[in-house]
Amino acid sequence: MLIERRVTLSRLLSSRTGAHLKVLFAVASWGLGHATRDLPLIQQLLENGHDVTVISSARALTLLKQELGPRCVFMEWPDLPVSLAKSAPLFYAKFTLSMPLALRAIVAENRALQRLLRRHSFDRIISDSRFGIRSRDVASFHLTHGLRFIAPRRNVLLERLMEYIYYLCYGQETRFVVPDFEDNDLSGDLSHGLRFVRRTRLAYVGILSGIRRQQLPEDIDYYVSISGPEPQRSVLEQIVRTQVHDLPGRVVVSLGKPEEAGRIERRGRITIYSYVNRGQQAELMNRARLIVSRSGYTTMMELAELGKKALLIPTPGQTEQEYLAELHLRRGHFYSVPQDKLDLPRDVRIAQAYPGYTPPHPAVESIRRFMEIVTG
Repeated sequence: MLIERRVTLSRLLSSRTGAHLKVLFAVASWGLGHATRDLPLIQQLLENGHDVTVISSARALTLLKQELGPRCVFMEWPDLPVSLAKSAPLFYAKFTLSMPLALRAIVAENRALQRLLRRHSFDRIISDSRFGIRSRDVASFHLTHGLRFIAPRRNVLLERLMEYIYYLCYGQETRFVVPDFEDNDLSGDLSHGLRFVRRTRLAYVGILSGIRRQQLPEDIDYYVSISGPEPQRSVLEQIVRTQVHDLPGRVVVSLGKPEEAGRIERRGRITIYSYVNRGQQAELMNRARLIVSRSGYTTMMELAELGKKALLIPTPGQTEQEYLAELHLRRGHFYSVPQDKLDLPRDVRIAQAYPGYTPPHPAVESIRRFMEIVTG
């Protein structure tokens, strides 16, 4: 059976390679991180002459529409509910209650995909953490750095169970493309040392970032990027607004609200943007001496690409962000602090002493490897 499934995948891949593929690209909408890391991949697919249909929702879809314009076909499909909690017991309660809803959403998403495939043909399916977007009839790739779920207090049994369910759900038809390095990694236990997923099904391509180093003067002392799902995005915004005036030097804040693009507040040496597009964000991050942001994995990849120092503030209840912040604090790369203990003037001084993370190769090489794997 294993040989038969591998032959099926090989046949699907060899049936259409090279020029002008029709690609279905599904993007998770938990904040903006998945959309921003997928953007350079979609842009490269378009530049290579492929047709791309994008599935996403909420602010992630808004961002992709703003950046890609009429070059793609866009479809708004609801995403999985996100379970956030401020304590481990509350997380487990919410997680248990949300599991039936999540499973029902995954099944509904896959059924919607099958209906779509009966009306339209695609040569490739790429899913960034949209768990129902996969097909046995179309070559499917799952882009993820989170093959292991990080449970509160590192509950080993729950983590192994979730990894096994992940493995069962995707079977042998999907290949996992991991935006990380096999060695000198950025994601830690999220995508390394796996128990069930076979190494032969993993392709480590390196960090993915649409932001590149630019030869610009570092004339911004602090760039504060606020992001994530509500209500925690708004909670962090309120904390930053009360503390940002105590920071010395020039400060730029982005609130991560694409629905309010164009709104700007200027108060002396402090500038607050409701939203900055990818080009503006790239410029601001390059000009900043220190970046203050969430510890989402996409942000971690951008910091690595730019070689920047940062203060990390994980979203409360997002165990993956909390794990990444703790991991890189322990490794001595970045300083981090819980949201409810944030003291910007104190914490930015401490963060300056941490050197950041240096990747084995830049994102442009990762994108090349991704295209080689997916398009053949």
